[in-house]
Amino acid sequence: MVRLICCCSALLLLTLMPGVCQAGNILVFPIEGSHWINMEIMLQALHARGHNLTVLRSSKSWYVKGNSSYYNTINVQVEKSINQEVITDVLAVVLEYEKGTLPWFNFLSVNIGMIGTFIDIHRIASGFVSAMIDDQGLIRTIKDSKFDLMLTDPAWASGAILAKYLNLPLVYNVRWLLAVDAQFAIAPSPLSYVPTVGSGNTDKMNFLQRVKNMLIHLVTQSQTYLVSELAYQETVDKYLGPGNSLHQLILNADIWLMRTDFIFDYPRPTLPNVVYMGGFQCKPAKPLPEHLEEFVQSSGEHGFIIMSLGTFVSELPPDMTSEIASAFAKLPQKVIWKHKGTRPATLGNNTLLVDWMPQNDLLGHPKIKLFVAHGGTNGVQEALYHGVPVVGLPVFFDQYDNLLRLRDRGAAKTLTLATMNKDSFLEAIEEVLKDPSYRTNMQRLSRLHRDKPMKPMDTAIFWIEFVMRHKGAPHLRAQSYRLPWYSYHSVDVFLFLSGAVLLVLFTVFILMRCLYTAVCKPKVKKE
Repeated sequence: MVRLICCCSALLLLTLMPGVCQAGNILVFPIEGSHWINMEIMLQALHARGHNLTVLRSSKSWYVKGNSSYYNTINVQVEKSINQEVITDVLAVVLEYEKGTLPWFNFLSVNIGMIGTFIDIHRIASGFVSAMIDDQGLIRTIKDSKFDLMLTDPAWASGAILAKYLNLPLVYNVRWLLAVDAQFAIAPSPLSYVPTVGSGNTDKMNFLQRVKNMLIHLVTQSQTYLVSELAYQETVDKYLGPGNSLHQLILNADIWLMRTDFIFDYPRPTLPNVVYMGGFQCKPAKPLPEHLEEFVQSSGEHGFIIMSLGTFVSELPPDMTSEIASAFAKLPQKVIWKHKGTRPATLGNNTLLVDWMPQNDLLGHPKIKLFVAHGGTNGVQEALYHGVPVVGLPVFFDQYDNLLRLRDRGAAKTLTLATMNKDSFLEAIEEVLKDPSYRTNMQRLSRLHRDKPMKPMDTAIFWIEFVMRHKGAPHLRAQSYRLPWYSYHSVDVFLFLSGAVLLVLFTVFILMRCLYTAVCKPKVKKE
């Protein structure tokens, strides 16, 4: 009996092993900044599953690390790169635009006023893929490696171009696509209830809000078209032939792993190859480093607050940091503030400045009371996962809309850079701390977010491995992206049917006229 059980166990193990241990060879084309942060978390999970990972990295990369224990790197020699200096210069200009009073007007100002800057950035990204393809030795090495698929973030289109050149199945780790929310590019998006990023709308819009939604949508679509044509299409024509459209290349991905879900986002139409994995980077908190644990424990019953403005915005103008420090100094809570640059003269003894913080672990600490955030997707989803209410200071792009989704659900309070001062900042913090509804609402969202049949990361890994097992997933791709706009919206069908109805009506009119003439024609008297 024991031998029979052992034999059955061994047979079961052998049966399960191919599905568990079959490793893949994945080529990764990342982009910089916070996008790399969540991509790196996904790579760690893939490495733990036994997959072999190779990351394409610019020789002048400022964020993607060249050495790692869980992925290999291919360094691509380039003359220009999107480095920290470029991003810092862009943000300085964006901050000036964002000091306006209306978030949607700020969004229009940034998207119209900085279109030339955005095109230049994407031209650098286009030059990156050109440098790779021109290096035939590098391309030969990549082809000889026999990769199973490419994993990329399509906020820059370079990965999609290279995947087509190498004829590799393509999986996106995606939130943004060039200049728009990626969902608007791939899925039906009725503007009557799907808010455009930058509009400041929720999914409940009156007439004027729908007008604003349409106008901002047209602006962002126009910007996407200009970026596609002016920054990438020449590269596409050169390496893939003039018959290829960048728009179709991008939409041809097998799986879109979307960094959002319908707890955080508003319900909307979607497609089979769009997989929602919002909060995939979130996980239970680990113990804090000793010095941070000692600091938060010293807060006593008041607890502590953390503040971070993300990867790109490490430093606000001195006048703003002074106002923020003054407000923090008046609180009984301890504060951990991720801040670089000059130490504010108004900084209180209750505030600790740090260059880096274990944000997820701090948000999961039992003494955490509040998160002061800029509204980046990673940060707000970690706050949602741990049930921590937010005071938001949006800076640019989608951050206002991210915070709006929390505010609309009663879990956040937002301020603008234009109106924020010591008093308004302190008032917002005290309101969220003293009104229990903010924490109650955020914890309700947290319970909804966690109540899923599979963890978001497990879902993402499954679909990546699905594409490797089946050499792609073309059966999940809708044919909508192959249709011209007039066919997609059935304009040609409407015109044809309208013409047919008009022809029938005209024919009936002529017949009736002829019949009337024949029956009612006056008789001519004979002489």
